[in-house]
Amino acid sequence: MCTVVVLRRPGHDWPLILAANRDEMTGRAWLPPARHWPDRAEVIAGQDELAGGTWLGLNDWGVIAAILNRPGSLGPDAERRSRGELPLEALDHAEAAVAAKAMAAVDPDSYRSFNLVIADAHLAFWIKSDGAGKPITAAAIPDGVSIITAHDLNDATAPRIARFKPKFEAARPPDIKAGDWAEWQALMADTGGDAPMTFTTEETGAKGGFATVSSSLLALPDPVRAMERGNLRPQWLFAPGRPDKTPYAAVEI
Repeated sequence: MCTVVVLRRPGHDWPLILAANRDEMTGRAWLPPARHWPDRAEVIAGQDELAGGTWLGLNDWGVIAAILNRPGSLGPDAERRSRGELPLEALDHAEAAVAAKAMAAVDPDSYRSFNLVIADAHLAFWIKSDGAGKPITAAAIPDGVSIITAHDLNDATAPRIARFKPKFEAARPPDIKAGDWAEWQALMADTGGDAPMTFTTEETGAKGGFATVSSSLLALPDPVRAMERGNLRPQWLFAPGRPDKTPYAAVEI
């Protein structure tokens, strides 16, 4: 069960902060975020080597897209397309609002159920598909801290959301200028309690090995201030492993 944490704060130099842990089968091969797609040269994303898609990406226009499974839909379906295509399709667009409208119009019969997060410095959206036969819905992600897992956005009945949303709300927000993500890094690396943020294979007990395999921290600057100052660019820190064991390093933007 992957997790995405979103902090929206309009009017700030850095109005969009996003953190994501990817939980996956440990034997599934992948590549770290880079420009892997010649036909999508504007996209930086990790690449799933099995299906060719991604779980999280950023484009040169400042749009972020991340895909998560819904309950009971782990793994591929030979009769449906890979959900990893969806973030790439979202990143074909220069604005989150336009991307969200396009993704809400995809055929739900073509994919297993999913949650899709699409955000830029102005707006953020949660796209929800419960699978074949049910319409896809799109909802705005509100200001402040929001968390999404396999469950609905900010679903207080989901143990991980119930445990960590108050913690992120109480935490000191990242200081992007100073490069200080300490409190968010500590929360993303938390392996304790009944609903840890970072999973190990021992904790999940999954056959074949299922665990947190990578973690990302992203920040988008306000576009107007970025142009005025000339030195504000999106920031992406990536840990190619469990964040309690693996250091983050900057992704080349």
